Amino acid sequence: MMTQRIQSKLLILSSFFLLSLTACAPKMSVFTKSLYEENSWSDSDLSHIQFYLSDDVVLRRSLSKGETKISSGKIKMINGQRVEEIIFERGTPGVFIKRKKSNHFAVAFEDGDDTKYLVFGPNNSHAGDYSLLAIEWEGRRGIVKYDNKKWKTYNRGGVSKLLVDLKKINQVSVKKRKVRGRKVE
Repeated sequence: MMTQRIQSKLLILSSFFLLSLTACAPKMSVFTKSLYEENSWSDSDLSHIQFYLSDDVVLRRSLSKGETKISSGKIKMINGQRVEEIIFERGTPGVFIKRKKSNHFAVAFEDGDDTKYLVFGPNNSHAGDYSLLAIEWEGRRGIVKYDNKKWKTYNRGGVSKLLVDLKKINQVSVKKRKVRGRKVE
């Protein structure tokens, strides 16, 4: 009888502890066209939002015979061919670099020059979720431009989307000051 009481108290305490931990965790949500339009964010505002990837993104490109400069990937041999591969893991943080079109964003996930970005935009077939955009798609594989080179995507979970921490986005800070006017001297 006594051990059951202790066990139930331990269960309640551990449940409370787990709930308190999840309350501190970021609330990741998909960045959508409606979220963007409701807030009317400028490029400056977007550059202060921390974005994350919803799924892994794998980029591969075949290396030509004389090509020796590998900038940001690993070299692999696939079917006897030298291939450069770059892996962006799910949850990788990224920052807004520039606007490609009115609602297409260049987002960088690694430090370096600003040619190393992926482009995201609203996907109308997925409720306006900001998804990875490609120059062209063949099923779930696309051709994207990254670091001024063309790459093929090999996404493991479909098309990756942009995620944001809504708790941080909703914490808007406003800097105010009162203007006293200016008089003629």
